[in-house]
Amino acid sequence: MTGAKVERRHNFFPDFNDWFSREFPGLPGRFPVMAAHSIPMEVTSGDGTYVLRAELPGMDPDEDITITVDGNLVTVSAEHGESTQDKEHSEFRYGSFRRTVRLPDPVPAEGVEASYTDGILTVRVPMPDQETRAARTVPVKRGDAGDRS
Repeated sequence: MTGAKVERRHNFFPDFNDWFSREFPGLPGRFPVMAAHSIPMEVTSGDGTYVLRAELPGMDPDEDITITVDGNLVTVSAEHGESTQDKEHSEFRYGSFRRTVRLPDPVPAEGVEASYTDGILTVRVPMPDQETRAARTVPVKRGDAGDRS
C-alpha cells in the first residue's frame, strides 16, 4: 500500500524568490549566505509509513539534530559547529541546516520515530488509517417544511 504523493517544491520562477523564502523557509533563497543550508532528503512511502531519509554526516544526534512536527509538516534542523583546527582547505559545510517536508496527511501525535546511523537520519511517520482518509458520502436529511434555519 502506498500513500498519496508527497508534494515536491521547485522554484521555477526566480522572480518569486521572496515568496518562496517566506513560504518555504528551509529552502535556499536569493541570499544563501544568510539562509540555513538545505538538507538532501528522500521521501518514500509503503507499509503504512512515510520514511524520510536525510544526509547529515558528522552530526551528534543527541546534540545537533532536532525534529519538529506541526500539522502535516516535518522539519529537520541541525547545527554543525566548525572545529577550531586550522585548515589549508575545507569543503565541509558548517552552520545551520534545515529542511521542511510537507506530507499529504497530518502527522499523528504518537508513533513518529527517528534513528541516526552512518550519517543518515531516518524518520518514520505512520500514515493515517485508510478509513479516516477515504472519501465518503454524507447523507442529506430532509427537514420539515417549516424548518428553514
